[in-house]
Amino acid sequence: MSLHGTMSSSAGQRASLAATLVLLLVGAACSGGGQGQTAPGGGGAPPGIPVKVQVAQASPINETTEYVATLKSRDSAVVMPEVEGQITQIYVHSGDHVAAGAPLMQIDPRKQEATVSSQEQMREAQQANVALAQQTFERTNGLYKAGVVSKQDLDQAQAALDTAKAQLQSLDAQVKQQQVQLHYFKVVAPREGIVGDIPVRVGDRVVTSTLLTTVDQPGALEAYVYVPVERSTQLKMGMPVDIVDAAGKAIAQSRITFISPQVDNSTQSILVKATIANSRDRLRTSQFIRARVVWGERQAPRVPVLSVITLGGQHFVFIAETENGKIVARQKMLHVGEMIGNDYVVLDGINAGDKVIVSGTQFLTDGAAVMPQV
Repeated sequence: MSLHGTMSSSAGQRASLAATLVLLLVGAACSGGGQGQTAPGGGGAPPGIPVKVQVAQASPINETTEYVATLKSRDSAVVMPEVEGQITQIYVHSGDHVAAGAPLMQIDPRKQEATVSSQEQMREAQQANVALAQQTFERTNGLYKAGVVSKQDLDQAQAALDTAKAQLQSLDAQVKQQQVQLHYFKVVAPREGIVGDIPVRVGDRVVTSTLLTTVDQPGALEAYVYVPVERSTQLKMGMPVDIVDAAGKAIAQSRITFISPQVDNSTQSILVKATIANSRDRLRTSQFIRARVVWGERQAPRVPVLSVITLGGQHFVFIAETENGKIVARQKMLHVGEMIGNDYVVLDGINAGDKVIVSGTQFLTDGAAVMPQV
């Protein structure tokens, strides 16, 4: 090959490389022009995340406060002894159903039985005295009619008879009193019902102030609710009161039937009572329960449960807001109340009319651009 041929081949290669370089530059310029067209006026900003939104609707909710309350039976009889003595026998157990007049306990009656026996003997002796005074009077009366004795003797016989009869009546009354007292040594149920706790045992000595047990009739109870004195001006007769379980679900409904006119000095609270029907016997006397006092009604927004994010025990939602001509997601912390259907009632955090983001929240951050979709 000649020198001229070699130089021609090298020139051709250089020309081919130059042409390829020009084509690459033209392609890059065209590509840059295309990118500018996909984000007009945005300086290359990425498009927003597509989301669905729902307007928070206002709904009426109850303004309530929960208090710890105590249940007491409206048909409960406290059983205390009428006499003092030692318990010798207990006939029933806690939880037994008894009829009115059924024996519950026996207090040692021996001393009283001896007293009754002594009184009865004294009465029998006085009956003999009355019989003798009656015979004396009849005999004196016959002698007086025969003119043997004076009127004074007849009057003395009459007085002796009257005195003996009066003493007999007094002894009769004493015997009856001691017999009634003897009946009190057997403690009986004052009414039909269920026997409560029995804190005493056989051998215990009891007095008239000793609590032996209670007899309760199933049925209506009363909730004793102590409301702080600061809210006393808001209390009204007939105000709703709900008895709720640990999950906050209402298990009984009632209304205020009594408001104490006095303040409890130790707790600075007002005693409020509400009658509980308790038809299913789900509640028990002396049980501590949660009573929800309903103060009134107000409007509050509701949000779907699926839109609520829970982090560290706190509740959040994303709200679509317009800022500087763009729609962005803003994270809001909520104070939620009870659930109504599939919605949370929002007590604080957002307002009715806010646009709540209900989908795609897992991809959102505070301030992220979004595109609401129908």
